[in-house]
Amino acid sequence: MVVCGDDGLAHRLAAELRGVYEEQVTLVVPPSERRVPQPVVGRARAASAALLDRMVTAAGRAAGNGTPVNGESTGPVRLVEAAEPSEPVLADAGVERATALALVYDDDETNIRAALTARRLNPRLRIVLRLYNRRLGQHIEELLDQAAALATGDPHGTGGGFDASTTVLSDADTAAPALAATALVGTSKVVQTDGLLLRAVERTPPAPGEVADPGLCTLALLSATSSDPAGADGSEGSGERGPRLLPDEEEVAAATGRGTVVLEQVSYAGSSRSTGRATGVVPPIASLFSRRLRWSLAGLVAAVVALAIALTVVTGDHPLHATYLTLLDILGIDDPATGASLGRQILQLLSAVVGLLLLPVLLAAVLEALGTFRSASALRRPPRGLGGHVVLLGLGKIGTRVLTRLRELHIPVVCVEADPDARGLATARRLRVPVVLGDVTQEGVLEAAKIHRAHTLLALTSVDTTNLEAVLYARSVRPDLRVVLRLYDDDFAAAVYRTLRAAHPLAHTRSRSVTHLAAPSFAGAMMGRQVLGAIPVERRVLLFAAVEVRGIRQLEGKTVADAFRAGSWRVLALDTAAPGERRPDLATSPAPAGRGATAPASDLVWDLPPTYVLRAEDRVVLAATRRGLAELLGRRRRERTGS
Repeated sequence: MVVCGDDGLAHRLAAELRGVYEEQVTLVVPPSERRVPQPVVGRARAASAALLDRMVTAAGRAAGNGTPVNGESTGPVRLVEAAEPSEPVLADAGVERATALALVYDDDETNIRAALTARRLNPRLRIVLRLYNRRLGQHIEELLDQAAALATGDPHGTGGGFDASTTVLSDADTAAPALAATALVGTSKVVQTDGLLLRAVERTPPAPGEVADPGLCTLALLSATSSDPAGADGSEGSGERGPRLLPDEEEVAAATGRGTVVLEQVSYAGSSRSTGRATGVVPPIASLFSRRLRWSLAGLVAAVVALAIALTVVTGDHPLHATYLTLLDILGIDDPATGASLGRQILQLLSAVVGLLLLPVLLAAVLEALGTFRSASALRRPPRGLGGHVVLLGLGKIGTRVLTRLRELHIPVVCVEADPDARGLATARRLRVPVVLGDVTQEGVLEAAKIHRAHTLLALTSVDTTNLEAVLYARSVRPDLRVVLRLYDDDFAAAVYRTLRAAHPLAHTRSRSVTHLAAPSFAGAMMGRQVLGAIPVERRVLLFAAVEVRGIRQLEGKTVADAFRAGSWRVLALDTAAPGERRPDLATSPAPAGRGATAPASDLVWDLPPTYVLRAEDRVVLAATRRGLAELLGRRRRERTGS
């Protein structure tokens, strides 16, 4: 396995491949003196590099080879330092002999250029690309797969037993569902599969005498300390007794007093869910006029009604005729009431005054409506009465994806961004989400985002100290505020968590690492499987994957009940589509057949009987630990290579 990158994700991915899947890894990173000298980047790389060094050292000692050095393959992990992944660098890294290549540079162009070069060097190579531009990623994926098929003479891209597929992933897309779901009550974990929304929720232990609803299945037993409102120690679970993933029924029954993670709901998540009313081209009627202008118009209408009633009383006219005369007086197109009674003359003067007030209000309404249509893409300010919303800090790659996911779930959001040219501002305009431009560390910025009435604070900037400062200030305003921090360093996150828990024991605090959430999906793609999503369970990760049963002894020919291994994997669903009609990517929603058509129903069957026998041609969706899925696919890979 060859991993090329310039940030913490490359180190995490290399450690994942070596530590979980026990693969031989070559890591290509920029030289130390060329790395970006930003404090947060330096700390992130130092932490990930230390993690990798510890793993490499342990593996090297176990093999009796010592630790590897630059350019030497003396241990399980080989380190190559190069400024960019050029053709000589890829050749030196062994791409021509490698099984898979991951290109996880922060720049899309660098990854694409290296992928094209690698495909030419080794047509049978499995390539995993990190691209932020999803539409471009689809085209690049098709291009590289077509090139592999032509070079190997295999239209299916298997390359004579080797999976030469191309997978385009985004760390932002991989981590966004977990980050967004953490901010919601009752939807702490969400994975989308074949247009269905899998919602895993944390449940507190049932009271004595009560029977807990197991949902579709119990995914995990939480650690002993996870029963308090703030979660387990170390920000995501590092208590004395860690979580138990995929327990069997006996373990669930015996685990009294421990919370559970349950797959609670499977609901359709078609195109109608992805767009809300606020995303349309034409803004809502109420948004055309400001609140002050609407009150002015209401006051004028009330004045007209009052004058019409008064005219009816004074003159004795029919109410409709009196209203007609009042409107004529207001618009100034009636004859003066010189010969009328004194009351009629006074009402006519009052109507003229109201008419004078009406002209500027009508002009303001026209200008404001035109301005609203003209500036429909302008940033909105938080409404005055807003409450119960999510305050999102940072509209970079991660923040933008999280914002999109929150709006798909119809969650009100207020964004805070310091850079007026941030890439996520265009998304905020399109979704008509209120944005506060300003440095979150400056006084008054969080107040403008209505933090005192917010439900959750999502601090997702790329600077750990900025996220921490924002959380501390928000907690001083709202001690019970639910906060989610994006922190890279695990030790730093644990220290921050312990302090926040001691100061605010009843508040909810969570920390999330983007690379920690994204690395399993990238590693899974390099192993040649389709990972649908990852669910964090405290400090561990539970994967959902679509797996072909053929060649896996632990699944093929066994019933669903016999195929279940507690703590490792569990079959959840069966893909009933014909093998030739199956969609290659179950992580996306099925597209409608034509214009105006609704998305087709899912082909996944979730209520499989325990006695169903898994056939070789079946494809199943299963939940598995990282080691469990590595064991399943490692067995099949060894059988295909004849070892």
